[in-house]
Amino acid sequence: MFLLILGILLLIAGITIARRTDNLRRYSIPLRVVGLLLAIAGLSSASIVQIGAGEVGVKILYGRVQNDVLGSGLHFINPLMEVQKMDIKTQNYTMSAVKDEGAKEGDDAIRVLTSDGLEVVIDLTVLYKVLPADAPTILRETGLDYTDKIVRPLTRTRIRDNAVYYDAVALYSSKRDEFQHRIFESITGDFQKRGLLLEQLLVRNITLPQAVKTSIEQKMTAEQDAQKMEYVLQKESQEAQRKRVEAQGIADYQRIISESLTDRQLQYEFIKAQLEIAKSPNAKVIIMGKGSTPLMVDTKN
Repeated sequence: MFLLILGILLLIAGITIARRTDNLRRYSIPLRVVGLLLAIAGLSSASIVQIGAGEVGVKILYGRVQNDVLGSGLHFINPLMEVQKMDIKTQNYTMSAVKDEGAKEGDDAIRVLTSDGLEVVIDLTVLYKVLPADAPTILRETGLDYTDKIVRPLTRTRIRDNAVYYDAVALYSSKRDEFQHRIFESITGDFQKRGLLLEQLLVRNITLPQAVKTSIEQKMTAEQDAQKMEYVLQKESQEAQRKRVEAQGIADYQRIISESLTDRQLQYEFIKAQLEIAKSPNAKVIIMGKGSTPLMVDTKN
């Protein structure tokens, strides 16, 4: 547009100088040629616009936003139109208590009150994008700073509204996924009404008050100790059962042996033992006396 205006001004200047009778008249033709070339170049550049991938172009004529949008590629437009490019790719907005991690500097985490009156700190990331067909509406009604005007305040408000239905411990543990799904559903509708598509909502971290964290840690420690003691008692019970079975086996063995050993059996076992001793090259058995028990004498030396 600048080249077009400059070219027109040079054409007007050249025509004006051509009417003069002094020495400046000789510059009229070069001025008109340069002006014509600049006007043609300006007209061409103002009539052609390129929209990049992941963008849409919103046309503005005399300050009025047009309802149709330009997709990616080259387009021929009215040279008097202004084209505002808008990003339609997935964007993320993070609110975190960690410095330099969120979209804003410093602590930008969301502090909410739970049903039991405790303050919980939530780190959150919102994934969203602009709906192409609604880009003119966003530009007309909100402007390009829709992140600060829509995404941030709506997300923080809905999280606070839904956190009051959960107590701190449940929000931190068993109800975390349910809470994330609930705020996702509540924010989705609000975003769609304003031309935004909510793709995903990520609860990155939930920080409990220190007193609650200490209480949870103590409870977990107690539960672990109880489980450990239960294991020890179970092991001792199994060991006692093993010993009872072993003792019963020994008693049964002794009973069977005592019932099966007769005088004849003992005499037979005694004779076998004497034979084994007699076979030894280191000893001889001498039976002395009339009793049943022999006297064994080692005659090796």
